[in-house]
Amino acid sequence: MKDTSKGRWQMVEARYYEKLEGKKVRCKLCPHGCILSQGSTGFCRARKNVDGKLYSLNYGYISSIAFDPIEKKPLYHFYPGSSILSIGTFGCSFRCLHCQNFEISQLTPNVFEVEIEKLIALAKKDPKCIGIAFTYNEPTIWFEYVMDVAKAFKQEGLKTVLVTNGYLNEEPLQELLEVIDSANIDVKAFNDEFYKKVCSGDLETVKRFVEVCAKKIHIEITTLIIPTLNDRDEEIENLAKWIASIDDRIPLHLTRYFPRYKMTLPPTPKETLMRLREVAKKYLVNVYLGNI
Repeated sequence: MKDTSKGRWQMVEARYYEKLEGKKVRCKLCPHGCILSQGSTGFCRARKNVDGKLYSLNYGYISSIAFDPIEKKPLYHFYPGSSILSIGTFGCSFRCLHCQNFEISQLTPNVFEVEIEKLIALAKKDPKCIGIAFTYNEPTIWFEYVMDVAKAFKQEGLKTVLVTNGYLNEEPLQELLEVIDSANIDVKAFNDEFYKKVCSGDLETVKRFVEVCAKKIHIEITTLIIPTLNDRDEEIENLAKWIASIDDRIPLHLTRYFPRYKMTLPPTPKETLMRLREVAKKYLVNVYLGNI
């Protein structure tokens, strides 16, 4: 969607914002609630105030595309053995110090356009493909495009998957859940200090996201275990108890951390993951280990 005549990208007006005095706008997509003056860009780097209107900067722009096993999302209890077309863009509503995909979430990658019809045709070429996953970076900041693509895929009888940090206000979440079939949600820790210091977010918003999603779609939860930051038995026990209070059959994926981006702590010992799996299994039916 490049406007080649003007030498710049064409932008699509964003949803979920309000106009303020002096051509300022307030984004209402996520809890950051960015107030943007003329020409400024939000925390996520994907929404910009242009002449008193909020625009999506990444609508239609893809940084990454691949066919993945559904288990890679990870989703172990949603059409196991199938594949899914996976796409991502740029930007994020978090700034995790250990981001695994910082090249696209925190930097500005090369992007390209793929028409929605071509995404559908591509998905249908793989007989094992069940649909599309919005992943790699944070898909909720791609809200307008995700909604349009997901609607089109559902009209073709294909499934839609979200791999997300769960940092979204409830009104857009309710709309999103009308077109999403399944989600893997990162619960990055079960303490709010971690969310504030490591991610620039908050735990309560993510918990609410999980609780709302669990009522409507299939969900699985992933927690990356980082030494000294979220690897205490008590924390994982509290996480497992909370998940079980929603549904003890919700799968929990405990995954191994490796140094990445701005975080230099050593990799998580495998023994830590094995111990924490046993802690979580006291309350949950399905607990898995990843990255080991």
